Amino acid sequence: MFIDDTKIAQSGKVTVSGADVDAQVRFWIICKVSGLVPSFETQHQAAKQVLFYRCLPVLEKPHMSGSLHPLAAVCQVTATPDKEANFSACKQLVEEAKQQGASMVFLPEGFDYIGSSREETLALSESLAGDTISRYTQLARKLELWLSLGGFHERGHDWEADRRIYNSHVIINDRGDIVSVYRKSHLFDVELPEKGVSLKESAFTIPGPSLVAPVQTPIGKVGLGICYDLRFPELSVALQRHGAEILTYPSAFTVATGAAHWEVLLRARAIETQCFVLAAAQVGRHHEKRSSYGHALAVDPWGEVLGDCGEEKPGLVLVEVDLGKVRSTRRNMPVQQHRRDDAFYRSLPQT
Repeated sequence: MFIDDTKIAQSGKVTVSGADVDAQVRFWIICKVSGLVPSFETQHQAAKQVLFYRCLPVLEKPHMSGSLHPLAAVCQVTATPDKEANFSACKQLVEEAKQQGASMVFLPEGFDYIGSSREETLALSESLAGDTISRYTQLARKLELWLSLGGFHERGHDWEADRRIYNSHVIINDRGDIVSVYRKSHLFDVELPEKGVSLKESAFTIPGPSLVAPVQTPIGKVGLGICYDLRFPELSVALQRHGAEILTYPSAFTVATGAAHWEVLLRARAIETQCFVLAAAQVGRHHEKRSSYGHALAVDPWGEVLGDCGEEKPGLVLVEVDLGKVRSTRRNMPVQQHRRDDAFYRSLPQT
């Protein structure tokens, strides 16, 4: 779409695709898109400026939502031991995100289910070749969007011998291919009797062997973590050094730890790495033994909260991922250039 300069009237109006648009407003839009600096004072001058820049498109091709930047959908669900009901709820959120123009959808840890006991958790687990992941690959292919499935209960490589699982973050592209799998490396073994928190993830979960490289996606390079990994800044810094522009921490935080630490940890990871941070979350009561904090969150590279799903019910928040914010934040405050080498931080004497 281009401006038709033959339609500009004395009133300072310009006709674009048959619609009269105030030229001053239109020129400001052109400046926003092209980076030009306006220097006019009146509407009439604005009309003349529009004539001069008539070779420029009025807008870049927008996404379905009208955004100039790709959209990410950060979801919040209440998983139970009912795998079929969980898939139905997640599918509905993914379809809603697609309708609203999302390029990539983020689901939380335990999106497949949250078991009520060790035995149930193990019995419901599957391999990556099982029915659950197969259904999500088909969904991604059908809707032509990317999925971040954070915290899939994946049967371990020696399942028949040891009956242990991985907590796996699976990335599926818009063709339905699994392009990356990160297995949670920090396991949540915590006893907080005064807070009513008692979980021992290592009782049935194998810690992942390594980090995985950030994944190039339609919204940028995404670094993968899961829930408790959020408390280890070394992980986020390592991912940032390997090119991550977005960090993601799909989670199922307890109510007690979430109220105390969730937002501040996510904002800290964003600030120190100067990345976007996207954190899908579980919310509400899963069964009689467990509830989650909610507040699926999106944070920009300056540490500003862009979206929050709250603590009451499932849903999603759409976030515009403008990688220009990453570049400008890092340029204006070049923290990584100021970081000393690893030997410096190990220079204190051993105690």
